Amino acid sequence: MTIAIYPGSFDPITMGHLDIAIRASKLFEKLIVGVYKTPSKRLLFTAQERVELVRKAVVNLPNVDVEAFDGLTVDFAKKRGAVAMVRGLRISSDFEREFDMAMMNKKMAPELEVVCLMASPEYQFLSSSLLKEAASLGGKIDDLVTRDVAEALDRKKVRHMELTEKMIP
Repeated sequence: MTIAIYPGSFDPITMGHLDIAIRASKLFEKLIVGVYKTPSKRLLFTAQERVELVRKAVVNLPNVDVEAFDGLTVDFAKKRGAVAMVRGLRISSDFEREFDMAMMNKKMAPELEVVCLMASPEYQFLSSSLLKEAASLGGKIDDLVTRDVAEALDRKKVRHMELTEKMIP
């Protein structure tokens, strides 16, 4: 069985991420979406929340599994028997970062191939960070995320507003 991993923080999963997962699921017999538990950036959602949101997003993809992982991505790939790591590329600056990561990963795991899929034109600009910022300011994001993610973002926004109100005298 040809297994690939699609790693990321998915904080939260966007339609751009989902587009890459759908397309990658057609290329490999099994795709494992690896939700990185502790990336070096501030997260809005817990690892378990992110895993659940991704699972709901890929529920109709029978050959896609979702699991959280920690540590080196290449170690996660080896443990799962993956032969490839899928990455999405949006803009030219993504290429530079992804190229550097691919070379480091190739050094640590020469047998693991990196497969980069170009983002669909409608998602070229989309990032989780930009999405969270737009959502926090009341922007319309319904066509950029699944309904479950939109609802989760609304709940987070409400909690943040409640906490902020309690702090203001």
